[in-house]
Amino acid sequence: MILKQYYLGCLAHASYLVGDEDSGVAVVIDPQRDVDEYVKDASAHGLRIEHVILTHFHADFLAGHLELRDRTKAAIYLGAGAEAEYPFIPLGTGQGIELGTVRLEALETPGHTPEGISILVFDQKVSEDKPHAVMTGDTLFVGDVGRPDLMASVGVTAEELGGMLYESLHDKLMKLPDETLVYPAHGAGSMCGKNLSDETVSTIGDQRKLNYALQPMTKEKFISIVAAEQPEAPAYFAYDANLNRKERVVLEDSLRTGLKALSLEEVLRQRNIGVQIVDTRDPAAFESRYLIDSVNIGLGGQYATWAGSLLDTATPIVLIAEPGREHESAMRLGRIGFDRVAGYLEAGIDSVAHRTDLLGVTERVDSRTLSERLIEPEPPLVLDVRAATEHAAGTIEGAVNMPLPHLRERSQELPRDRRIVVVCASGYRSAIAASLLKGLGFDRVSDLIGGFNGWTVALGTAAAAGAS
Repeated sequence: MILKQYYLGCLAHASYLVGDEDSGVAVVIDPQRDVDEYVKDASAHGLRIEHVILTHFHADFLAGHLELRDRTKAAIYLGAGAEAEYPFIPLGTGQGIELGTVRLEALETPGHTPEGISILVFDQKVSEDKPHAVMTGDTLFVGDVGRPDLMASVGVTAEELGGMLYESLHDKLMKLPDETLVYPAHGAGSMCGKNLSDETVSTIGDQRKLNYALQPMTKEKFISIVAAEQPEAPAYFAYDANLNRKERVVLEDSLRTGLKALSLEEVLRQRNIGVQIVDTRDPAAFESRYLIDSVNIGLGGQYATWAGSLLDTATPIVLIAEPGREHESAMRLGRIGFDRVAGYLEAGIDSVAHRTDLLGVTERVDSRTLSERLIEPEPPLVLDVRAATEHAAGTIEGAVNMPLPHLRERSQELPRDRRIVVVCASGYRSAIAASLLKGLGFDRVSDLIGGFNGWTVALGTAAAAGAS
């Protein structure tokens, strides 16, 4: 048996290739949209990808099931309760796929979504009735369980799904042998749960002992615990969950039409008719010079997640990137289904160097400079764009909290006649926020280098509080 995990850090997403070397048949479970790696690895092991399974309709990324179908002629499998525009084979509990001596068997585990399934993997050369592993999708994570609150918009309540999740976990997954390996679809950093571990594999036995949500409790208490204090779901989640049900363009075709070089004049024309200009360079490079009205979402952070949270799905996107990184910029947008890329600025920001009237600069301040400004007669407003829970755990004294996903809608609450210094944890989100504010006409905006983490290191907690 071949079993390989693929972990995509920027989306905290895990997918799997399972193959039988004797028969040469393989299946991919919960694939990302750029599928080259699965095809390459299958070929290296002498395998043919004949099947692709989605454990559920993912909300945080656009899956690569259609890409694998078109590339390898693989059949698509979904949970028995799923409905989709494309042909698929439904899998109910006990139904499965024989690869040869490797057998996959579905276990219906609704709760995160109504159609969710887990996939038992049997290496029949070792045991015909004890599963070697279970791919749990978003039902069971290492250290957490799937959140049940993402489907209110389509009329399914967190209480209803929470009850299903409790039964899926306690009556089904926890009945598996302790030694069964647990392979989830996400790890730490995913918005699909609140307490996910950095570990990407565990066992049923360890989760039974260590996972807070699997301890003995009533169904009512379980529902209240797992639904509480979940991170705010990014705006694109409903869009992706719906798109995963649809027949749509594959990534290769999307990139072929979207990755074209545009002259500065064409980019300016596009800007004038309302396209979204996204600059994917690192914050320091962006803030030293940028095309006015562009938004900075750097490739070095959770690029796709923040793009999905802040960009409009229906409006075309023009990219500005470091030369050579245009494909990556567009491809990572494609991973979340943002296919409306209209092109990229040829030669990047250097093509604007001769037009200083089109260039903007954002001041970057260090912690000591900010501490000095905060005791001046007219101190700046410190704007903390972290989540409310982060802000409550510690911030610069007097800072106003306005989480980044809500900055545009709440920007009218900010003064335009006062210097604003934007702060986040490390400087990634604050650069995004500063670029958004500049685009909204706030001229006196600065970005705190190193964020709140740098502030506490540079000044110390007590000194930081005293300085403000």
